[in-house]
Amino acid sequence: MTTPDLVDRLAQHKTLGCAPRAELEWLAAHGTLRTLQTGEFLSFKGAQVENLYVILSGRLALFVDRGAGLNKVMEWRAGDVAGLLPFSRLSTAPGNSSALEPLEILAIPRPHLRALTQECFEVTSILVHTMIDRARLFTSSDLQNEKMISLGKLSAGLAHELNNPASAIERCAAILHDRIQQSDEATRALAAAALTSDQLAAVEQIRAACLKHNPVVATPLEQSDREEAIFDWLARRGLDTANAPMLADTEVRLHELDALAGAVPPTALNPVLRWAAAGCALRNLAAMIHDSSARISGLVKAVKGFTHMDQANVAEPVDLRPSLRDTVAVLNAKARDKSITVSLAVDPGLPRVRAFASELNQVWSNLIDNALDAVPHAGGVQVLADREDHKVIVRIVDNGPGIAPEIRDRIFDPFFTTKPQGQGIGLGLDIVRRLVRHNDGVVEFDSQPGRTEFRVKLPAPDAT
Repeated sequence: MTTPDLVDRLAQHKTLGCAPRAELEWLAAHGTLRTLQTGEFLSFKGAQVENLYVILSGRLALFVDRGAGLNKVMEWRAGDVAGLLPFSRLSTAPGNSSALEPLEILAIPRPHLRALTQECFEVTSILVHTMIDRARLFTSSDLQNEKMISLGKLSAGLAHELNNPASAIERCAAILHDRIQQSDEATRALAAAALTSDQLAAVEQIRAACLKHNPVVATPLEQSDREEAIFDWLARRGLDTANAPMLADTEVRLHELDALAGAVPPTALNPVLRWAAAGCALRNLAAMIHDSSARISGLVKAVKGFTHMDQANVAEPVDLRPSLRDTVAVLNAKARDKSITVSLAVDPGLPRVRAFASELNQVWSNLIDNALDAVPHAGGVQVLADREDHKVIVRIVDNGPGIAPEIRDRIFDPFFTTKPQGQGIGLGLDIVRRLVRHNDGVVEFDSQPGRTEFRVKLPAPDAT
């Protein structure tokens, strides 16, 4: 193809066609025309980006592995520009670029870009605006992907957290029908015993003993010994030993059972014990259902506070206490799986900060989640918040192995990660830095073996 033909094609180019013809002639003179077939790669992840590419025909796509295999994150068609742009800090490719259909491009090598900015003012202006648009698109895409990954982690942890109380409610509901039937039968039997007022007073005493709140949780061995002792007490008197498990779950003592046996006729002991045990079992089941449902309600409240799902994403005064507490709550399952102790200490006088609440929660989530990944089994993570001068400072401290000195300058770089394939995409800390800056703050860290501390500094309301 002759140079005039190439210039004519550049004049029809959607992005560059409005530039002066002399500048298009400069591009044609300094570029190399290349063609790629469908599926052929133009560049690979980590390779040096050496050219500005003017797409003349066909389609080119960038594929990035974000933890679950390669995904297309950007596509260029005829009329677009790709690759290295003037004043861009892009040095290596974030993923693999390949042709989706037969592709024809004009490649301008990196060494010519300085001359391009000096001799092609209009082309440079167009390319700079293109770079800004591309950075905005990548930022939006990266943030959305990081949010989806965080959502996946949150969903997995929340499902784990909700499963225990939900299963407890299901078990209690299944038992409840039988316990109600037993209670009805015991009530009828007690009524048939025709006890005197003094005897009924003794029955009320044993019932009150059964309903006492147990402030001490017995170990499985202690509970087994207690059930065995009550079983023996019932067996010696020829009473129904099936009541032993229910009575063992109460606070009733053997001397109280002895007092009851001396107060009511032997023929009435079985109905009395069945009635007291059944009533207590019902209340225990009701208490377990209440506690489990309250746990579920608390988790839902924490998630709602974490996501701010019912509030617009606007800057507003944010109380960091519930912000940090809700984040710790939604990550609690992960901490418990590794037997990690997570402590939260917030200065009672900590002022509210003006910020985007959902963005701060994303910051806390990423930093605490990273800390949980870093510490060993049975390790510890501290979340601290206090005020220093005109700043509110949130610290996330872990006792993991620390960040190796040779990678400390890179941990905020996009797509840099030390996690195994599929467990991290290298955007978490990059997102943290972007969001903290968006909230007028800074993020810093110190690390040594056994202690790593990330600090988020936000302006206090009265900061000048």
